[in-house]
Amino acid sequence: MKRIALIGCTGSIGRQTADIVRRYPDRFCFSSLACGSAGEELSALCQEFHPRTALCAKGEFTPPVGTKRLVVGEEAALFADCDVALIAAGGFAGLRYTLLAAKAGVRIALANKESLVCGGELVLRAVRAHGAELVPVDSEHSAIFQCLSFRRDASFARLVLTASGGPFLHASAEELEHMTAADALRHPTWKMGAKITVDSATLLNKGYEVIEANRLYDAPFDCIEAVVHPESIVHSLVYFSDGAALAQLGYPDMRVPIQLALTFPERLPCEPPLDLARLGTLTFLPLPAEKFPCFSLAVEAGKAGGTLPTVLNAAAEVAVYAFLEGRITFPAIAHTIRDALSAFPREEADSFDHLAETDARARACAHSLIYGKSAS
Repeated sequence: MKRIALIGCTGSIGRQTADIVRRYPDRFCFSSLACGSAGEELSALCQEFHPRTALCAKGEFTPPVGTKRLVVGEEAALFADCDVALIAAGGFAGLRYTLLAAKAGVRIALANKESLVCGGELVLRAVRAHGAELVPVDSEHSAIFQCLSFRRDASFARLVLTASGGPFLHASAEELEHMTAADALRHPTWKMGAKITVDSATLLNKGYEVIEANRLYDAPFDCIEAVVHPESIVHSLVYFSDGAALAQLGYPDMRVPIQLALTFPERLPCEPPLDLARLGTLTFLPLPAEKFPCFSLAVEAGKAGGTLPTVLNAAAEVAVYAFLEGRITFPAIAHTIRDALSAFPREEADSFDHLAETDARARACAHSLIYGKSAS
């Protein structure tokens, strides 16, 4: 029985993880559950799975008898009795949980991009120092992990990430000016939360994954490529020095990489296998970075390192939610990120507290850029 501490249990990844536990109740259980503010949903999950501890960071919930209700400040207790910490909390908030899981020395199934984008150096240092194990859950990085025989230190020549291109792949620059949040949330292949779906539409998400590849596999940025693959069947490829390439294929469903992060090297039945004849043609296209500047902004911030990826992410979170609320246009997301990056010098990312302070200042800057300097 593998005990899972699930952080972000009420989001898209969290719900799919719960499906896996329901499917294999003799293999998995939840030792801890945590969410941001969905207290009622957390209460229902606690009633079903009876974790030892539970936390709702920004709201109230009623735990069943036998589940201890944690409060803010007690987050480390979430990892006191687990075999795997699945970090699926969204945004910068996930970084703190990832660092706490690393200090607990457990396997970290990482579905929070921002942990490596903003705090990659801190996370990897903590993983090494405490003997933790870092396993990617993102479909693209799970694919690379599989192609490298479940080794993050294996040799390779080049990594190729695939991008669906999102709902606006064929839209003109003029059409992008008039796209709404409802348009952006109509992803052609994946079902995800609102924030990450918009990040997919801007291709910011793919820029984040380039940074993750650099951190996870110690890959130089000039050895990481992204291509558009609208069908979302090939999840990533690894090229080797002899010219051979390995790819991982599957239908666009996160249950496979989630489950594999819990069980590898063992594989358990999960989703239907591909019907290649029915799929027919698979398409690959150059990534149109000039039309989606968020991708290049992310890659450049990743190359610069230090605190700049935290500035990037903070500005992006503020801008995306402003877009979802109809307050700015789709292209203004990139404009906000660019202006915020220009307002901050690069500093060394020497501690979580330093990154948290940078995150707060960058959010305030982005808020001011969008709403004006008089905004609170």
